[in-house]
Amino acid sequence: MPPRTLLAVPNVSEGTDPDTIAALSRAIEAPDPRRTQTAGGRQAPPVRLLDIHSDADHDRSVFTFAGAPGALSAATARLAAAAVERIDLSRPGRTGQHPYVGVLDVAPIVYLDTADRGAACAETLVLAERLGAELEIPVFLYGELTAGPDRPARTRAELRKGGAGGLAKRLAVPTGESQALRPDFGPARMRPDRGAALLAARPPLVAFNVVLAAPATIEDARRIAALVREGGEHGLPGLRAIGIELAGGRAQVSMNVERPLELPLAEVVRALAIHAPLACGELVGLAPAAAFDSFPAELAMPGFDPGRHLIENALG
Repeated sequence: MPPRTLLAVPNVSEGTDPDTIAALSRAIEAPDPRRTQTAGGRQAPPVRLLDIHSDADHDRSVFTFAGAPGALSAATARLAAAAVERIDLSRPGRTGQHPYVGVLDVAPIVYLDTADRGAACAETLVLAERLGAELEIPVFLYGELTAGPDRPARTRAELRKGGAGGLAKRLAVPTGESQALRPDFGPARMRPDRGAALLAARPPLVAFNVVLAAPATIEDARRIAALVREGGEHGLPGLRAIGIELAGGRAQVSMNVERPLELPLAEVVRALAIHAPLACGELVGLAPAAAFDSFPAELAMPGFDPGRHLIENALG
């Protein structure tokens, strides 16, 4: 049988330095010194780097690559090693507006078919062990891997609350106290230059940004984000949203659509347009084709290429 194809979508806290971004790309595609083997004893095929999305306003880069189990976790571990070598979260002057807790901030393993869920979970745990043991990064699981019969799944948002500083404070709370938190893998304390990493196995989500038309302000973006995200007054199910101020004073609503087959982007756009005129949209990374069903042609999407940015087309 052909090997399963999974996606890795690591988010790295660097969006401005082209040399660093290029070095991270090379690390993903480098040969694996461990010569990762498949179950049949053959060397796992190399990963395919499908997309890089870097954003100076967010100070963040999102890499999307595809591969078989084994090769995918190895490539992500190489990326993480290059990232901690070149990126220092403790340096002064960081200006990115996207919340983060680490150099390798989040690194989900994405399955495209429910039959591959188990493989994605196993690959996530292999990666978590490597990051904790080899790079001394505290690793926290979120999503499906943390759900139990008597507890809901842990979310990215609760781990990111207060950013890297807030997470470090919770790690310092003595064990046994109500606010105490311990990583699932790796050391119990965060290095200030590296931070922590958040890992999950999940189906595809869509990272989607919309710039509001002038003269909208950051306050408008934050108000609208609070209205439309899940739990808001006009909230949409599975929508996470924050307001971001871009260069030049433009206002953006930055979103994750966690169940894009149930909540297509057209519905998200309609919900935003109720509250303000929209200037343009932006896809971060890749998306399933169904997410763009009935997408409004009047909303400009600079840089969007269906041949490269729809998962089905990118994988061929």
